[in-house]
Amino acid sequence: MDTTTDTLSDTWTVGGVTLASRVLIGTSRYRSLQTMLDAVRASGAEIATVSVRRLDLSDASGPSMLGALRELRTPAGEPLRLLPNTAGCYTAKEAIFTAQLAREALETDWVKLEVIGDDETLYPDAVQLLKAASELVADGFEVFAYCGDDPITARKLADIGCAAVMPLGAPIGSGMGLVNPYALRIIRELLPDVPLVVDAGIGTASDAARAMELGYDAVLLNTAVAGAERPTRMAAAIRHGVAAGRLAYGAGRIPRRLYAQASTPDDGRVDLD
Repeated sequence: MDTTTDTLSDTWTVGGVTLASRVLIGTSRYRSLQTMLDAVRASGAEIATVSVRRLDLSDASGPSMLGALRELRTPAGEPLRLLPNTAGCYTAKEAIFTAQLAREALETDWVKLEVIGDDETLYPDAVQLLKAASELVADGFEVFAYCGDDPITARKLADIGCAAVMPLGAPIGSGMGLVNPYALRIIRELLPDVPLVVDAGIGTASDAARAMELGYDAVLLNTAVAGAERPTRMAAAIRHGVAAGRLAYGAGRIPRRLYAQASTPDDGRVDLD
């Protein structure tokens, strides 16, 4: 990590692309198209996810969401990169078909792979996820794999060759923050050279900052911004929280101690006795 306070020089690489922003943002559940576009801009994100199963792929121009996203530019003036996801898929077969549809329609080999186990928790189905990831990687996809906070599954996804492994911070849309930071830390230590993104559960800027302080490369979120009272402000707050957390991680925090340690040294102290 760059040792200066210039976060623009602190880049990371995923899927063969070097990025300055460490925020990936979702595009669903906003109150209006304009609110979504304003929030994406405020977040500083260079990648936005789109749900293939809920997106009208027939019109990439005009007032459609896809057309509007294609017109957005990042802070560096580059086109916003779209990351289609397989949200709503419950089997490997469904997810693979959805990814292939996205590649054909959006002309990208990138896919955020989600294979959900049930409607209540929206937790990933690890068996179906690993199966889909293996087939998609073999088919030339750059797979961004959404998984639970299980270090074993995360390592298997990395071994398969996923472009990024994305363990959840908490259930999708819950806003609970990082409910198991210990597992997230273990995953980071097990996979020091793999792009890791905390995906799901982020509720506010401090959650995003904490994820970065654990050494994660980025955060992916949607509901935290789309569901906020003022989405654009929250998007900006997340952007600053990520930057602050990344700087803190690079600075190296002090160790935790059970007892106090005086900040004033004893050397040179006047003896009043």
